[in-house]
Amino acid sequence: MSFEYLIIQHCSPTLAGLKTGSTVSLGYSSQVSLLEELRQINKMLVPKGLKAIELKRYKKRSLIYIYRKDALEKDLGRDTSLSILSSYGYPKGISLCIRHLKRRLFEASEFPHEIGLFLGYPPEDVRLFILNRAKRFKSSHLWKVYSDEDGAKETYRRYKSCQRSYLAHYRSGFGFQWLAVAK
Repeated sequence: MSFEYLIIQHCSPTLAGLKTGSTVSLGYSSQVSLLEELRQINKMLVPKGLKAIELKRYKKRSLIYIYRKDALEKDLGRDTSLSILSSYGYPKGISLCIRHLKRRLFEASEFPHEIGLFLGYPPEDVRLFILNRAKRFKSSHLWKVYSDEDGAKETYRRYKSCQRSYLAHYRSGFGFQWLAVAK
């Protein structure tokens, strides 16, 4: 499968402007080809307010993070988000926070669950996920829901509908550049 197809499959709500950020694990044959692929993708995404970066590389796979900078600034600026991030030593500023997240992905003994804040998950759900060690949740869709279960179900429904629509459009010939929405 092409990089574009996998990005659409895993990141369509972010491309559509419904979600702050998404991750996708992509296989690659060489570091040079991976970097060239990211450069080409960013040529299409950056003018629309999106950016694709590599968070972590492992065994010929790369964890790619696609995000909307404006939405990320808003999400990380919430009081609950700031409290969570500060407890893990995150500095202020989007670029510095992303750099710190990359370091945490590389160095931490366990997966850095605060990544949910970078993906647009409700900060209260991220806080309670960490506090409850992923237990005692109300429901589970893309994330473990601790607070607004009805809102989470509706959000998940919109994300799935977006994914189906984007994949159908891509299969029918719409190019990747036409599916990323400017916000």
